[in-house]
Amino acid sequence: MSPSRIPDGEERGWIVPIGGAEDKENGAKILQRFLELCGGDGADIVVIPTASRLPDTGDRYEKLFSDLGANRVEAMDFDTRRDCFEPNRIKRIEQASGIFFTGGNQLRISTMLGGTPIAQAIRAQNARGVAVGGTSAGASILSEHMIAFGTEGSSPRADSVRLAPGLGLTNRVVIDQHFRQRDRLGRLVAALAYNPFAIGIGLDEDTAAFIGPDNTIEVEGSGSVTVVDADGLQFSSMHMVGEDEPVCLLGLGVHILTKGATFNLNTRKASAGSLAGSKSA
Repeated sequence: MSPSRIPDGEERGWIVPIGGAEDKENGAKILQRFLELCGGDGADIVVIPTASRLPDTGDRYEKLFSDLGANRVEAMDFDTRRDCFEPNRIKRIEQASGIFFTGGNQLRISTMLGGTPIAQAIRAQNARGVAVGGTSAGASILSEHMIAFGTEGSSPRADSVRLAPGLGLTNRVVIDQHFRQRDRLGRLVAALAYNPFAIGIGLDEDTAAFIGPDNTIEVEGSGSVTVVDADGLQFSSMHMVGEDEPVCLLGLGVHILTKGATFNLNTRKASAGSLAGSKSA
Protein backbone atom coordinates (compact mmCIF):
# COMPACT_ATOMS: atom_id res chain seq x y z
CA MET A 1 0.00 0.00 0.00
CA SER A 2 1.62 3.21 -1.18
CA PRO A 3 0.67 6.64 0.17
CA SER A 4 -2.17 8.41 -1.65
CA ARG A 5 -1.17 10.23 -4.82
CA ILE A 6 -0.38 13.90 -4.30
CA PRO A 7 -2.63 16.03 -6.55
CA ASP A 8 -0.91 18.20 -9.17
CA GLY A 9 0.21 21.50 -7.71
CA GLU A 10 -0.08 20.28 -4.10
CA GLU A 11 2.44 18.96 -1.55
CA ARG A 12 1.91 16.30 1.06
CA GLY A 13 1.01 17.42 4.54
CA TRP A 14 3.24 16.93 7.55
CA ILE A 15 3.19 13.57 9.34
CA VAL A 16 3.77 13.92 13.08
CA PRO A 17 4.28 10.76 15.18
CA ILE A 18 4.75 11.45 18.91
CA GLY A 19 6.31 8.98 21.35
CA GLY A 20 3.57 9.36 23.95
CA ALA A 21 3.34 11.23 27.27
CA GLU A 22 3.86 14.56 25.49
CA ASP A 23 3.99 17.67 27.67
CA LYS A 24 0.51 19.11 27.96
CA GLU A 25 1.06 21.80 30.60
CA ASN A 26 4.45 23.54 30.36
CA GLY A 27 4.18 25.12 26.94
CA ALA A 28 3.03 21.93 25.18
CA LYS A 29 5.62 22.62 22.47
CA ILE A 30 4.89 19.52 20.40
CA LEU A 31 1.13 20.05 20.34
CA GLN A 32 1.64 23.79 19.76
CA ARG A 33 3.83 23.15 16.72
CA PHE A 34 1.31 20.64 15.37
CA LEU A 35 -1.41 23.26 15.84
CA GLU A 36 0.61 25.82 13.87
CA LEU A 37 0.96 23.36 10.99
CA CYS A 38 -2.85 23.02 11.02
CA GLY A 39 -3.40 26.75 10.66
CA GLY A 40 -2.72 28.24 14.10
CA ASP A 41 -5.67 30.22 15.41
CA GLY A 42 -7.57 29.26 12.26
CA ALA A 43 -6.99 25.52 12.76
CA ASP A 44 -9.87 23.07 12.42
CA ILE A 45 -8.75 19.82 14.06
CA VAL A 46 -10.49 16.46 14.19
CA VAL A 47 -9.33 14.32 17.13
CA ILE A 48 -9.79 10.55 16.75
CA PRO A 49 -9.69 8.85 20.20
CA THR A 50 -10.62 5.37 18.91
CA ALA A 51 -7.42 3.77 20.25
CA SER A 52 -8.35 4.65 23.82
CA ARG A 53 -10.86 2.91 26.06
CA LEU A 54 -11.06 5.94 28.35
CA PRO A 55 -14.30 7.85 27.70
CA ASP A 56 -12.81 11.29 28.33
CA THR A 57 -9.77 11.03 26.01
CA GLY A 58 -11.41 12.90 23.15
CA ASP A 59 -12.70 15.62 25.48
CA ARG A 60 -9.24 16.14 26.97
CA TYR A 61 -7.62 16.69 23.58
CA GLU A 62 -10.49 18.93 22.49
CA LYS A 63 -9.72 21.15 25.49
CA LEU A 64 -5.96 20.97 24.96
CA PHE A 65 -6.10 22.18 21.36
CA SER A 66 -8.79 24.75 22.15
CA ASP A 67 -6.69 26.17 24.99
CA LEU A 68 -3.71 26.37 22.62
CA GLY A 69 -5.79 28.57 20.32
CA ALA A 70 -7.42 26.34 17.70
CA ASN A 71 -10.49 27.82 16.03
CA ARG A 72 -12.40 24.52 16.06
CA VAL A 73 -11.72 21.11 17.57
CA GLU A 74 -14.02 18.11 17.40
CA ALA A 75 -13.48 14.60 18.77
CA MET A 76 -14.81 11.92 16.44
CA ASP A 77 -14.84 8.40 17.87
CA PHE A 78 -15.61 5.22 15.93
CA ASP A 79 -17.33 2.39 17.78
CA THR A 80 -18.08 0.19 14.75
CA ARG A 81 -16.82 -0.09 11.19
CA ARG A 82 -20.28 1.01 10.08
CA ASP A 83 -19.48 4.44 11.57
CA CYS A 84 -16.63 4.74 9.07
CA PHE A 85 -19.06 4.71 6.13
CA GLU A 86 -21.27 7.59 7.33
CA PRO A 87 -21.22 10.47 4.80
CA ASN A 88 -21.36 13.19 7.49
CA ARG A 89 -18.25 11.79 9.19
CA ILE A 90 -16.37 11.56 5.89
CA LYS A 91 -17.37 15.15 5.09
CA ARG A 92 -16.10 16.30 8.49
CA ILE A 93 -12.69 14.72 7.81
CA GLU A 94 -12.60 16.47 4.44
CA GLN A 95 -13.21 19.83 6.15
CA ALA A 96 -10.40 19.47 8.69
CA SER A 97 -7.07 21.29 8.49
CA GLY A 98 -5.51 18.78 10.90
CA ILE A 99 -6.22 15.22 12.11
CA PHE A 100 -4.90 13.83 15.38
CA PHE A 101 -4.96 10.26 16.75
CA THR A 102 -4.73 9.74 20.50
CA GLY A 103 -2.95 6.91 22.31
CA GLY A 104 -4.32 3.55 23.40
CA ASN A 105 -4.19 0.38 21.31
CA GLN A 106 -3.22 0.81 17.66
CA LEU A 107 -5.05 -2.39 16.69
CA ARG A 108 -8.31 -0.73 17.71
CA ILE A 109 -7.62 1.92 15.06
CA SER A 110 -6.51 -0.45 12.32
CA THR A 111 -9.33 -2.95 12.81
CA MET A 112 -11.95 -0.22 13.04
CA LEU A 113 -10.77 2.16 10.30
CA GLY A 114 -8.63 0.01 8.02
CA GLY A 115 -9.84 -0.10 4.42
CA THR A 116 -12.86 2.14 5.08
CA PRO A 117 -13.86 5.44 3.43
CA ILE A 118 -12.69 7.26 6.58
CA ALA A 119 -9.18 5.81 6.21
CA GLN A 120 -9.22 6.71 2.52
CA ALA A 121 -10.34 10.26 3.36
CA ILE A 122 -7.53 10.69 5.92
CA ARG A 123 -4.95 9.44 3.41
CA ALA A 124 -6.32 11.76 0.72
CA GLN A 125 -6.33 14.73 3.09
CA ASN A 126 -2.69 14.20 3.97
CA ALA A 127 -1.82 13.95 0.28
CA ARG A 128 -3.57 17.31 -0.22
CA GLY A 129 -1.51 19.02 2.46
CA VAL A 130 -3.37 18.39 5.72
CA ALA A 131 -1.17 17.60 8.73
CA VAL A 132 -1.86 14.25 10.40
CA GLY A 133 -0.36 13.41 13.78
CA GLY A 134 -0.74 10.95 16.59
CA THR A 135 0.68 10.06 19.97
CA SER A 136 1.75 6.62 21.19
CA ALA A 137 -0.63 4.15 19.45
CA GLY A 138 -1.69 7.08 17.27
CA ALA A 139 1.93 7.37 16.11
CA SER A 140 2.29 3.70 15.18
CA ILE A 141 -0.80 3.73 12.97
CA LEU A 142 0.55 6.43 10.64
CA SER A 143 2.96 4.22 8.67
CA GLU A 144 2.28 1.40 6.21
CA HIS A 145 4.00 -1.26 8.31
CA MET A 146 2.73 -0.93 11.90
CA ILE A 147 4.16 -2.55 15.02
CA ALA A 148 1.07 -4.19 16.51
CA PHE A 149 2.73 -5.51 19.66
CA GLY A 150 5.91 -7.15 20.84
CA THR A 151 8.25 -7.81 23.73
CA GLU A 152 10.69 -5.47 25.45
CA GLY A 153 14.45 -5.82 25.39
CA SER A 154 17.47 -4.52 23.51
CA SER A 155 18.22 -7.70 21.52
CA PRO A 156 16.11 -8.62 18.47
CA ARG A 157 14.46 -12.05 18.43
CA ALA A 158 12.28 -13.52 15.74
CA ASP A 159 9.24 -13.45 18.01
CA SER A 160 9.86 -10.02 19.56
CA VAL A 161 7.56 -8.14 17.17
CA ARG A 162 4.29 -8.59 15.31
CA LEU A 163 3.48 -6.35 12.38
CA ALA A 164 0.12 -5.31 10.94
CA PRO A 165 -0.99 -2.88 8.23
CA GLY A 166 -1.26 0.75 9.30
CA LEU A 167 -2.86 3.74 7.54
CA GLY A 168 -0.02 3.99 5.04
CA LEU A 169 0.51 7.75 5.08
CA THR A 170 4.17 6.87 4.53
CA ASN A 171 5.86 3.61 3.56
CA ARG A 172 9.32 4.92 4.44
CA VAL A 173 9.32 4.16 8.16
CA VAL A 174 8.35 1.75 10.91
CA ILE A 175 7.49 3.66 14.08
CA ASP A 176 7.85 2.60 17.71
CA GLN A 177 6.96 4.74 20.72
CA HIS A 178 7.79 5.01 24.46
CA PHE A 179 11.09 3.88 23.03
CA ARG A 180 13.77 4.42 25.67
CA GLN A 181 11.32 4.26 28.57
CA ARG A 182 10.12 0.75 27.60
CA ASP A 183 13.38 -0.63 26.14
CA ARG A 184 12.03 -1.29 22.64
CA LEU A 185 15.17 -1.33 20.52
CA GLY A 186 14.99 -5.10 20.02
CA ARG A 187 11.48 -5.15 18.60
CA LEU A 188 12.16 -2.20 16.26
CA VAL A 189 15.30 -3.88 14.92
CA ALA A 190 13.37 -7.14 14.51
CA ALA A 191 10.76 -5.29 12.46
CA LEU A 192 13.54 -4.07 10.15
CA ALA A 193 14.91 -7.59 9.86
CA TYR A 194 11.53 -8.57 8.41
CA ASN A 195 11.48 -5.52 6.13
CA PRO A 196 14.91 -3.90 5.53
CA PHE A 197 13.40 -1.40 3.07
CA ALA A 198 11.92 0.72 5.83
CA ILE A 199 13.73 2.98 8.28
CA GLY A 200 13.10 2.44 11.99
CA ILE A 201 11.99 5.44 14.02
CA GLY A 202 12.11 4.99 17.81
CA LEU A 203 10.39 7.85 19.64
CA ASP A 204 11.09 8.64 23.27
CA GLU A 205 8.24 9.99 25.36
CA ASP A 206 7.58 13.74 25.02
CA THR A 207 9.39 13.61 21.67
CA ALA A 208 8.07 13.88 18.12
CA ALA A 209 9.39 13.33 14.60
CA PHE A 210 7.97 16.06 12.37
CA ILE A 211 8.17 14.54 8.89
CA GLY A 212 7.96 17.33 6.32
CA PRO A 213 6.69 17.23 2.73
CA ASP A 214 10.31 16.75 1.58
CA ASN A 215 10.63 13.64 3.83
CA THR A 216 13.02 15.34 6.24
CA ILE A 217 12.56 14.47 9.91
CA GLU A 218 12.83 17.32 12.41
CA VAL A 219 12.86 16.59 16.14
CA GLU A 220 10.74 18.36 18.72
CA GLY A 221 10.53 17.63 22.44
CA SER A 222 12.67 16.75 25.44
CA GLY A 223 13.93 13.30 24.40
CA SER A 224 15.54 11.71 21.38
CA VAL A 225 14.56 9.99 18.15
CA THR A 226 16.51 6.81 17.40
CA VAL A 227 16.86 6.20 13.68
CA VAL A 228 17.79 2.64 12.66
CA ASP A 229 18.69 2.27 8.98
CA ALA A 230 18.96 -1.20 7.44
CA ASP A 231 19.91 0.07 3.96
CA GLY A 232 23.47 -1.18 4.43
CA LEU A 233 22.43 -4.52 5.91
CA GLN A 234 25.08 -7.10 5.04
CA PHE A 235 23.73 -10.18 6.77
CA SER A 236 20.59 -11.29 8.60
CA SER A 237 19.95 -14.63 10.28
CA MET A 238 16.20 -14.01 10.56
CA HIS A 239 15.37 -16.75 8.07
CA MET A 240 17.31 -19.43 9.95
CA VAL A 241 16.46 -18.91 13.63
CA GLY A 242 13.67 -20.20 15.81
CA GLU A 243 11.04 -17.83 17.16
CA ASP A 244 12.66 -17.44 20.58
CA GLU A 245 16.23 -17.18 19.31
CA PRO A 246 18.26 -13.97 18.88
CA VAL A 247 18.82 -12.60 15.39
CA CYS A 248 22.23 -11.70 13.98
CA LEU A 249 22.22 -8.49 11.94
CA LEU A 250 25.35 -6.93 10.41
CA GLY A 251 25.65 -3.50 8.85
CA LEU A 252 22.86 -1.58 10.58
CA GLY A 253 23.19 2.19 10.81
CA VAL A 254 22.02 3.99 13.98
CA HIS A 255 21.55 7.72 14.60
CA ILE A 256 20.39 9.40 17.80
CA LEU A 257 18.66 12.68 17.01
CA THR A 258 17.70 15.41 19.45
CA LYS A 259 15.98 18.74 18.84
CA GLY A 260 17.91 20.57 16.11
CA ALA A 261 19.15 17.46 14.28
CA THR A 262 17.51 16.09 11.12
CA PHE A 263 17.31 12.95 9.01
CA ASN A 264 16.37 12.83 5.32
CA LEU A 265 14.33 9.74 4.48
CA ASN A 266 15.09 10.09 0.76
CA THR A 267 18.87 10.28 1.01
CA ARG A 268 19.08 8.37 4.33
CA LYS A 269 21.48 11.04 5.61
CA ALA A 270 21.51 12.47 9.12
CA SER A 271 22.55 16.02 9.93
CA ALA A 272 23.42 17.79 13.17
CA GLY A 273 21.43 20.72 11.79
CA SER A 274 21.34 23.67 14.18
CA LEU A 275 23.30 21.65 16.75
CA ALA A 276 26.42 21.97 14.59
CA GLY A 277 26.57 25.68 15.36
CA SER A 278 26.09 25.30 19.10
CA LYS A 279 29.04 26.12 21.35
CA SER A 280 30.01 23.49 23.87
CA ALA A 281 30.02 24.51 27.52
